[in-house]
Amino acid sequence: MITLTLNNGVVMPALGYGVFQTPADETATAVAEALRVGYRHIDTAAAYFNEAGVGAALATSDVPREDVFIETKVWVSDYGYDQALHAFDKASAKLGVEQLDLLILHQPAPSRWDRTVAAYKALETLYADGKVRAIGVSNFMPDHLTRLLDATDVVPAVNQIEVHPYFQQKELLAMDAEHGILSQAWSPIGGITFYPGFTDGKQSTLNDPTIAAIAASHGRSPAQVMLRWHLQEGRSAIPKSVTPSRIAENFDVFDFSLDADEVAAIDALDTGVRSGPDPDVARESMFDRVIPEA
Repeated sequence: MITLTLNNGVVMPALGYGVFQTPADETATAVAEALRVGYRHIDTAAAYFNEAGVGAALATSDVPREDVFIETKVWVSDYGYDQALHAFDKASAKLGVEQLDLLILHQPAPSRWDRTVAAYKALETLYADGKVRAIGVSNFMPDHLTRLLDATDVVPAVNQIEVHPYFQQKELLAMDAEHGILSQAWSPIGGITFYPGFTDGKQSTLNDPTIAAIAASHGRSPAQVMLRWHLQEGRSAIPKSVTPSRIAENFDVFDFSLDADEVAAIDALDTGVRSGPDPDVARESMFDRVIPEA
């Protein structure tokens, strides 16, 4: 297993298991399988409505709590100082833990920027109080980061962003690195290019001929090659699947390496086209989605 050290010294497994779009009634089974396979980093979010399923899997697992890195996200409807403090209470109760390893803001929500800053200041308080081991953000672009850094004291440990071979956000990756912020890839194998409702006729990264050729040369799958690419470039990656064989396949990426030419070939696939939501576009009805108490 490869680990990464955050800017506050906390060590995190580089490869995590994500539960985006995993149905609540399937989450406990899927996370239990991921833990059985060997994942020791689980990523969820209040807005996924499946934190309780993650908690159920943790409660029944033989893996000690201290060996699992738990990451979740505060949703926009819980932004604001007191609201974000309470969001921690809701999340920790659903997950069945007293301390979170990483708590991050899910969106920059520039249309509600004052509340975004207040929420991050609440995360700073939770961090100072030892209720979370690290804090960070998700989907923050360079201008959002600049504004946040100017208004707060603790540099985010992580920025979780859309990164895959077709959308690499190199300027943002460079800014994260400049400030000691770890870039964490959501949709690391380009799932957003083939998820129902997001495709819009886009080519799937899984069918890319360059990635397929590299995969064939290593006797690996395209997904494994893309995950290895992230790890070799120093990023965290959080693939998701509910299929046991793919959960295991996505974790089996530690015993091969891509050479410099192969990494460069994948780097050259960047289209600059975002497949997920634009963080600068307000989605007020979604931002107002209420996160239940339990």
